[in-house]
Amino acid sequence: MLSKTNGAAVYGVDARIITLEVSIEGGTGFHISGLPDSTVKESEHRVTAAIKSLGYDMPRNRVVVNMAPADIRKEGSAYDLPIALNILQASGQITIDGLNDYLFMGELSLDGNLRPIRGILPIAIEARRHSFKAFVLPRENAREAAIVSNLNVIGASSLREAVEYLEGSSELKPEVVDTRDIFMYNLDQYDVDFADVQGQENIKRSLEIAAAGGHNAIMIGPPGAGKTMLAKRLPTILPPLSLNEALETTKIHSVAGNLGSDASLMAVRPYRAPHHTISDVALVGGGGHPQPGEISLAHNGVLFLDELPEFKRSVLEVMRQPMEERRVTISRAKISLDYPANFMLIASMNPCPCGFYNHPEKECVCGPGVVRRYLSRISGPLLDRIDLHVEVTPVSFNDMTADRTTEKSKDIRDRVIKAREIQQDRFSEFKAIHCNAMMSAHQAREICSIDKAGNVLLKKAMERLGLSARAYERILKVSRTIADLDDSGEIRVQHVAEAIQYRSLDREGWSG
Repeated sequence: MLSKTNGAAVYGVDARIITLEVSIEGGTGFHISGLPDSTVKESEHRVTAAIKSLGYDMPRNRVVVNMAPADIRKEGSAYDLPIALNILQASGQITIDGLNDYLFMGELSLDGNLRPIRGILPIAIEARRHSFKAFVLPRENAREAAIVSNLNVIGASSLREAVEYLEGSSELKPEVVDTRDIFMYNLDQYDVDFADVQGQENIKRSLEIAAAGGHNAIMIGPPGAGKTMLAKRLPTILPPLSLNEALETTKIHSVAGNLGSDASLMAVRPYRAPHHTISDVALVGGGGHPQPGEISLAHNGVLFLDELPEFKRSVLEVMRQPMEERRVTISRAKISLDYPANFMLIASMNPCPCGFYNHPEKECVCGPGVVRRYLSRISGPLLDRIDLHVEVTPVSFNDMTADRTTEKSKDIRDRVIKAREIQQDRFSEFKAIHCNAMMSAHQAREICSIDKAGNVLLKKAMERLGLSARAYERILKVSRTIADLDDSGEIRVQHVAEAIQYRSLDREGWSG
């Protein structure tokens, strides 16, 4: 007898429907076809034990499981539930009309309980697209799947519950989640705020500019100056996620298995801060079973690289192309996957190995040329993709203990949102450009026109400070963002002057 039902496979951040067929025929053995990996092949033992734990019999005849389309590799243990149900149906131990109208996913334990799996959200989106009667899955994953509206999501704790639901002897209520209410409730739920930061007004200003224009930034300063503390608060001044951005971000974290049983739609921008010992695969994604890396987990949010020169050079170099294309492509012999990677890079570093070069009070003990060699650990092409170089100085005791009210993140965010709205109007004809940092060099020269006084100042700065040619385009973009924050249609000389000071690492003689 033959039985059919449906599962799904996740590729990148999207899913594809997999048809599972089970035929029980003369002979002996358990055979799976359709490019299964070793985990799928091991489902024989899990399914057999789970079926017996329910009091059913595992057929002694030849069981053939086919997973179509057969040219796509199937991975993971999530096919246990549809395989088990197909075997019970094909052997005549259960009779369920329209089994092929359902989508099933779930890993079985030996006692028949269902264990949660990863990648549920993209599967649920695909299930809705195919208008299945219901999506039956482990109860721990039900809330995540219910984020998708107009989909009948049934959470079951065991194979027995799934069978009883399908036979009609037990009623399992569909999981219902009000996605918009959850999204609005969790919006802006941050544990940190710029109001916690005493002093460092110039650094707050530079991060406000970075947030307003989507610019990458690097902070250079001694240990304890507050670089990490400031970076953690950057997401709090970025514009809030839209519903589509939240869904896209949640999909990536679902594929990576970062969402728990109480998961809901991600409503705040992600903040990722990997350690400097990270490998290139962990940063950009990949592996034997390709998974999203840190740059994709930071999609629509902030990637913070602390102590940038301590990262392996090969790790930093693999970021260059994703930073330009805002996505990463992972290619294997039989498959090529795309993961989105539209993130803001915020980096920090000490100015030298001892950390006290240019310190106002402490003396640097590094020898001649050490500062330049330390900075050279970061390649020029990578620095070329960082718009703002910000020097961070320690906070004085008076500033630290001052009894004064500092500006809240909400107030800064309001200005950032207003500047972003100006940019959205400016780039309304360009689908791939949403902020000033995404402009090409040609667009920057056309859009970022500077008045005569600003051109004179920029020319003098290029000559006197020894600014590199690559700094010119960055200054144009940052000047445009500063003008947007001032609600100015023109880039004036004061905007150019402020932008020039954010190119510290381009100055000749900065590193001795």
